[in-house]
Amino acid sequence: MSIERVTLFHTNDIHSGFETWAKLVAYIKKHRDPNSVYLELGDHADRSHLMTEATAGKGNTLLLNEANVDYATIGNNEGITFSHEELDTLYDQANFSVLVSNLFKRNGERPKWAKPYEIHHTDNGVKIAFIGATAPFSQFYKQLNWEITPPIDAIKEWVGEVRNKVDVVVVLSHLGLFRDEELAEKVEGIDVILGAHTHHVLEKGKRRYGTLIAQAGKHGAFLGKITIDVDMTTHSVVADKAELIDPRSLEVEDPQTVELLEQLLIDAQKVLNEKVATLPTSLRVSWQDESEAPQLLCDALTEWCKESIGMMNAGVLLDTFEKGPVTKRDIHKSCPHPINPCVVELSGEALRKTIIRAFSSEMRTLALKGFGFRGKILGRMIFTGIEVELDQNEQVLDILIEGRPIELTKIYTIATLDMYTFGHLYPAIADSKKKTYYMPELLRDVLRWKLGQIWA
Repeated sequence: MSIERVTLFHTNDIHSGFETWAKLVAYIKKHRDPNSVYLELGDHADRSHLMTEATAGKGNTLLLNEANVDYATIGNNEGITFSHEELDTLYDQANFSVLVSNLFKRNGERPKWAKPYEIHHTDNGVKIAFIGATAPFSQFYKQLNWEITPPIDAIKEWVGEVRNKVDVVVVLSHLGLFRDEELAEKVEGIDVILGAHTHHVLEKGKRRYGTLIAQAGKHGAFLGKITIDVDMTTHSVVADKAELIDPRSLEVEDPQTVELLEQLLIDAQKVLNEKVATLPTSLRVSWQDESEAPQLLCDALTEWCKESIGMMNAGVLLDTFEKGPVTKRDIHKSCPHPINPCVVELSGEALRKTIIRAFSSEMRTLALKGFGFRGKILGRMIFTGIEVELDQNEQVLDILIEGRPIELTKIYTIATLDMYTFGHLYPAIADSKKKTYYMPELLRDVLRWKLGQIWA
């Protein structure tokens, strides 16, 4: 029996959090050999970071080039927070292959920068098939003029294509742990699933139906490492092991990465120093009281969506805008979230329940993580075209819609934020049967539009 070993390094959900990035790259570069591969599992880019915002993610591609990544797949931050053109050119300078088996143009063609899989040959003769897939945010991709297909079906197709041609089959998955477990159950022939999206920390991996599943948290908290032993006679995996490298145990930073990061940030600051408006007075931000900037943004959001009523939490703005010049950087600093405008239809009863929930202490002080929110707490709900009468304890007494008492059976169309349509922040909004997303513009684009319209 002839045994050969290969090593896979993997990162996921960096979200442009570069605090440990130079250490991780230094470790990978030091420990690379001709029988190792470095893989990136998506959401490396996040527009909440100045550099990613200013370069439309192309700076992230340069960082991955410097790290000598071999193969990458895309996450939802690459896929649906950039415009169609920005995603279509995101990897123009990439020195690595982008693997996404379930993304297509609307005409059915695969984008020029993506492949469903690639077969990698290590120096010791091991052949590894890498297959990529990303989470199917179908409506978002459709509105950005892409077509996304069911990922498990796509992976199954390509596993069938490559299984007898290689020694090892590895899936690059930005589907989340629960879908990875389903994938392991439903698709035979996968040796390793390298996962992302749900930010799980799997210290020694997780085995399901004979398949090893690995995931390395978020924001560069860990570097994943997989070792695989292959019997070259039977062309099969005889042993594999997952571990996580903690960057807090590492001292050396990669100097080229440090230099590149510094230059990218300098360039980004120049781009975002463009003046948008000059304010005659400051626009205050308060998370728990009515204040000028959140009200201005809520009114602008409602106007942008061509509606007469709207609602959003004050916590989406982080900083007051002071009197004087306001730059793109100022707007990004106060509104860093990759959140899109959205319109939903709600019955009066559902809207009433949502407003009552919004004024609960639970929601006003919720330290939300995820759904695109990059702030501290949700804060007070702000309204346009809706008046809410509160008692001394700020409990809802009465609701007026455009000056009239709310009608519980009437259907209302409300401008709001896409993050409310996910999960259980506001169940009535998440359960709405009709949702329209406005893309690719983000919430800060709406704010920049309105500030420039009034005070340019």
